[in-house]
Amino acid sequence: MRGKPVLLVGTGEAADAKARLIAAAGGIVVRRPDPAVRLAFVALDDVEDATRVAAGLRATGLLVNVVDKPALCDFSVPAIVDRAPVLVAVSSGGASASLSKALRERLEAWLPAGLGRLAQAILAARTTVAVSHPAVAARRLLWDGALAAGGPLDPLADHPDPVAAIAALGTAMVAAARLDTVVLTSADPDDLTLRQLRLLAQADTVYHDANVPQSLLDRARRDAARVAAAPPGSLPAGRSVYLARR
Repeated sequence: MRGKPVLLVGTGEAADAKARLIAAAGGIVVRRPDPAVRLAFVALDDVEDATRVAAGLRATGLLVNVVDKPALCDFSVPAIVDRAPVLVAVSSGGASASLSKALRERLEAWLPAGLGRLAQAILAARTTVAVSHPAVAARRLLWDGALAAGGPLDPLADHPDPVAAIAALGTAMVAAARLDTVVLTSADPDDLTLRQLRLLAQADTVYHDANVPQSLLDRARRDAARVAAAPPGSLPAGRSVYLARR
């Protein structure tokens, strides 16, 4: 939205809130239709007026958000926790703005104020880390271990000097190749335990028996390699998981 015009229809507190949202995203609030406009916000209390205006705007090809009327919306606006460059968006799919707001308030209290500084320090260190850890799997092990709960870069902990914390990592976080075996008791992915889901989310390579259903394999990271065979004697660097049917 940065630098783009966004149409805003209506006045009052709700319209003012949307104007602030548009401005915070870098958009330019306009009050009249413009050929360059792609998004529109409608903040009208009267349901009939809102329905009529939204239909007219939609007929011109605009995507429309009508405040507090999810049935009239082409898109919804999430509640946002801003720890720039880290952003967390909470959406209920239009079911309840109050629920999204309540969750955002909890997350605001939970996520450290310095989370953005940690992200910026990691970005600044990427080139140096790539030199010292040229293999993708080695870099992933470094960051996964450092950012794990209780790790030296735990994102939910306060880091007064994240640059120094990253510099202190060295090669200490790089571990040998690791294999975890998950014995499946069901073909239903909902029966996976939290630990099993965590292992799948962390795995660089997923070995699996031939009869493991795709719905279970889909719970692994999208970029993880998948091998329909038992693990070899010599494992690749990184973390591997073996999905074995009972």
